[in-house]
Amino acid sequence: KTAEAKAKGRRLQQWFRDKLIETLEVPADDVRSTAMGQSGEDILLSYQARQKFPFSVECKNQERLNIWSAWEQAESNKGIYEPIVVIKKNKQRPLVVLDAENFLDMIRDFNK
Repeated sequence: KTAEAKAKGRRLQQWFRDKLIETLEVPADDVRSTAMGQSGEDILLSYQARQKFPFSVECKNQERLNIWSAWEQAESNKGIYEPIVVIKKNKQRPLVVLDAENFLDMIRDFNK
């Protein structure tokens, strides 16, 4: 059961890693998925990738998710970057969770 849960989480991390590589148009080595159980961010970015994507990523692929616990984990791992939580459950599309005020700041900056 634990191995299955870790494999499920790893699939989400790898999916998000692949999407970032494609979206940011960076070399595959610039975006890496960390090993399951490793502390810190779930996705590691090179300096060049971080310039395009200044977020700290926590991935959770669970049927029952305590979003507040996941958010606390993202906050504790964020360093100087904006934390986001990528969430998914079976038969549902992945979603991204981020702080609402920071989201509105991004929208304001986008519209300048």
